[in-house]
Amino acid sequence: MQIIGAMRTDPGLARESNEDTVAWVTPQDKAIADSRGSLALVADGMGGHAAGEVASALAADVIRRLYYDLDGPVPTVLAAAFAAANRAILEYAAEHPQCRGMGTTCTVLAFRERKAWIAHIGDSRAYLLRHGELIQLSEDQTLVAKLVSAGTLTQEEANHSPMHNVILQALGTSQQMKPIIGSKGLPLEFGDVLILCSDGISNLVPDAKIAEIAGRLAPQEACDALIEAALAAGGHDNASVGAFSVAQEAEQKSRPEPTTRRIKIPIETGPKPDAAGPPERAVS
Repeated sequence: MQIIGAMRTDPGLARESNEDTVAWVTPQDKAIADSRGSLALVADGMGGHAAGEVASALAADVIRRLYYDLDGPVPTVLAAAFAAANRAILEYAAEHPQCRGMGTTCTVLAFRERKAWIAHIGDSRAYLLRHGELIQLSEDQTLVAKLVSAGTLTQEEANHSPMHNVILQALGTSQQMKPIIGSKGLPLEFGDVLILCSDGISNLVPDAKIAEIAGRLAPQEACDALIEAALAAGGHDNASVGAFSVAQEAEQKSRPEPTTRRIKIPIETGPKPDAAGPPERAVS
C-alpha cells in the first residue's frame, strides 16, 4: 500500500498574507517510512499582523518534528505533539507582545500501519472519499456546529450565520485546549482518497464539488483544481488543501519530496530553549 499525496496553499484574492501552513512529510529512509509512516497537516493561523502565520508555522514544525521523535502508540504521540505545540505558541506569544492573541487550527493525518490516524482542533477539515461517497472525518469545533448539534440551528441556517467562523478551540489560545484525537486508526482501502483543507476551501467549495474533483483527478491536479474553485467562488480567505490517494505500491514510481511553504517569521528571538520553538525559516 502506498500513499500518493500533494498539498497546496494559496493566499486567496482578498488577503495580502497567507496565515495557513501545510506540511506533507514522507521520510526518505525506508526503515523510518515503514515504521513511522507519513504525516500531513494543515494549520490555519489567526491573529493578524503576521501573528497567525507564526502560530500556524510553530504548530506545523512542532507537530511534525515530535511525531517522528517520540515513541509510542500513534494517538499518544499525536496528543503529546499537540500539547507541545500549544505550549510553544503560548510561550512565544507571552514573550512577544505583538503576537499575543494568536492561535491556529490544525488537522493532521498520520498514515501508518495501513491506517489513517486523525488529530484535530478547530475548523480545518479531513474528509474520506470512498466508493464515490465523501465523509467528513473531522468535527468542526465552532459555535454554529455546536448549535446545530444542539438543534438550535439547522445546517442551512448555520451555513449563512454571521457566527459561522467563531472557533471554540484552537492551539495557542488556552492552556486547556481540547483537540479531538482518534483512538483507533481508519483502515484504508485501495482507491480511497483523503482530503485535508482549511475553511478557505470548505466554506467556498461545496462537498459535492470536492468529491467530484478529488475522485476524478490525481492528487496534485486535484489540489490545483480545488484552489481554483475556491478562487472562482470569491477567494476571500487563505485556501489550503491536500489530497492523498491510496494505491498499490507499484503505482508510485518515486517517493515525493516533502511539501514546504517557506516563510519568514518576523521575530528575531525565539522561545526559551526548553520550549518547542518556531522553525528558523521553513516548515517541511
